[in-house]
Amino acid sequence: MDLIAALLNPAVYPDTAGQVECLQTHISYIFLTESHAYKIKKPVNFGFLDFSTLKKRHYFLEQELVLNRRLAPEIYLAVLPLVVRQGKLHLGGQGKAIEYALQMVRLPQPLMMDEVAGRRELTTAMMDAIVARLVPFYRQAATGARVNKFGDLAVIRYNHEENFSQIQPFVGSALSAVSFHDMVKYVNSFMQRQAGLFAARVKAGKIRDCHGDLHMRNICLTDGVYIFDCIEFNPRFRYGDVAADIDFLAMDLDFHSYSDLSDYFVTRFAAQSDDPDIHKLVNFYKCYRAVVRGKIHAFAAGETELEPEDKEKALQLARNYFDLAWRYSQVGS
Repeated sequence: MDLIAALLNPAVYPDTAGQVECLQTHISYIFLTESHAYKIKKPVNFGFLDFSTLKKRHYFLEQELVLNRRLAPEIYLAVLPLVVRQGKLHLGGQGKAIEYALQMVRLPQPLMMDEVAGRRELTTAMMDAIVARLVPFYRQAATGARVNKFGDLAVIRYNHEENFSQIQPFVGSALSAVSFHDMVKYVNSFMQRQAGLFAARVKAGKIRDCHGDLHMRNICLTDGVYIFDCIEFNPRFRYGDVAADIDFLAMDLDFHSYSDLSDYFVTRFAAQSDDPDIHKLVNFYKCYRAVVRGKIHAFAAGETELEPEDKEKALQLARNYFDLAWRYSQVGS
């Protein structure tokens, strides 16, 4: 059975589906009905994430459900089995699962933060609402010995070295050798000079079980603020300094030419959370996050399933993010 083709049939779904739309990322398929979204993980293994078996895909969908209910409990509904009964595919019900899907409430696409940004409609009031949602989230987020070790400089260094090793194959196509060298030099110099600051962050309780993927496409500005799609596949990318988390969104605001709101967001968050040291880490973590986004788009550009124009678009996005990361390295040098 061609599972992806079968999932375009409205009869598969428990709700009145009408027309079904399929979207995809480099790690997931998302099927949209009129009222719900259903996510299925691709059977991929990139090292830093592993969805290669049905058991693993089921486990990480369950993790995604639990973790995302922290910031969007109304949106994340259930993990449902995909089963075949009498030769037909059904989502939910009795039968042996051939795959699993995460069921979510479908959010209004025009109110996704990246689309609001594209219409040049972002405001300081929206930033205030996001800060008001995030400050108590981080205050309540898990911390302690198990989480704190991810604030150690050795782990931070490993994260950056891994990032750089993964983008090295794209040197020459998505970024220049000079840019790559400058970013590596800046990161290593900053970690050496600020070792005491990283240690102080751990002692101050600033290492938390965060979101891990806090950019505009994962925020919906509807009747409230819904922040969704956190990192579930690897706690190393979710456990970390609160500064690293909020600087992802700050970087994304810069990327979309909202540098004024980026500065406003960081300043408001630092004040509301009583954490002035965040300002010392802004460029360092913005650089890291821009590299992460560049890496993801560079990976996407190599997807065999994508059309040539989509591959070129992904490659250009990778170049743009890597260029932004390089610019942070120059400001912070």
